[in-house]
Amino acid sequence: MAPEPIPGPPAPRRRTTVVLNAGSRSGAAARDRLPALLARHDLADARVLSVTSGAELAATLERALAEGPDLLVVGGGDGSVSCAADRVAGSDVVLGVLPLGTANDFARTLEIPSALEQAVEHLATGKVVDVDLGRCDGRGFLNVASLGLSVGVTQRLRPGLKKRLGPLAYPVATLGAYRGHEPFTARLEFPDGDHDTLALHDLMQVAVGNGRHYGGGNAVAPNASVDDHLLDVYAIERGRLRDHVSIARFLKDGSFVEHEKVHHLTTRRVRVVTDEPLPVNLDGEIAATTPATFEVQRNALHVVVPQTSRAAELDGPRAAAADHG
Repeated sequence: MAPEPIPGPPAPRRRTTVVLNAGSRSGAAARDRLPALLARHDLADARVLSVTSGAELAATLERALAEGPDLLVVGGGDGSVSCAADRVAGSDVVLGVLPLGTANDFARTLEIPSALEQAVEHLATGKVVDVDLGRCDGRGFLNVASLGLSVGVTQRLRPGLKKRLGPLAYPVATLGAYRGHEPFTARLEFPDGDHDTLALHDLMQVAVGNGRHYGGGNAVAPNASVDDHLLDVYAIERGRLRDHVSIARFLKDGSFVEHEKVHHLTTRRVRVVTDEPLPVNLDGEIAATTPATFEVQRNALHVVVPQTSRAAELDGPRAAAADHG
């Protein structure tokens, strides 16, 4: 039975800026409702900046942060939130999340509700917790960085498909990517010496997880957490169709990592080398290329979550074991 969440003091009143990506799946609808909801929850003074595409997002975030907010709220999908997280990591700025995308896996990890009014309410009444940030050659990611099949999925997840099908767009895109997938070879190196180098062949995918959820609610591993100061690394061999079906059955709870065709371990730093450079997907954005080094930035972000959230309460079992192992 899961432990009861530890309540924290409500977030104090802050200078708040909201950056809303109206191009996200629910962003346009939220834009009209947001001012009234902010006022209803004592956030009427919040400054709201709206963008219509990811291309505008980076510059708008920089403008918002230049104004010195205490609380930066991002309304959008995982890509939008990850873009903001990369910029506030290591600072005193607190990050708030309004899950308006298709998958909303970071919000799922933090147990932030998908309903807009409830998410706004928790901005005012929630508690602030510290979470880790993954980095790929310096660039931040919240959920998962991956190469192989997932890149093909991302390439097929067009905005129109996500708007039409919502979370169902992921299995549809996965089926298409699977049909055209070319297996690859990868070498996993561990600069800290905590594991021997792994040379792996005939692979479908390599993934490096910082958070718990990815791909519309799948779990990285049974014990994956966003605050354990560890990365969960897994590599899936191609295998046979029945192997893939067997693995797919256990994606939701993460127990697929126990399958004989899956290699899984935890670490703080891993370098992935492939025979030919391969693109790397960071939280749904193809933003890097192998060879690439992945590491965890501990307690990099301060994030507002609901008082009832059980996320970011781990600074304990796995992290302590890793520190003393």
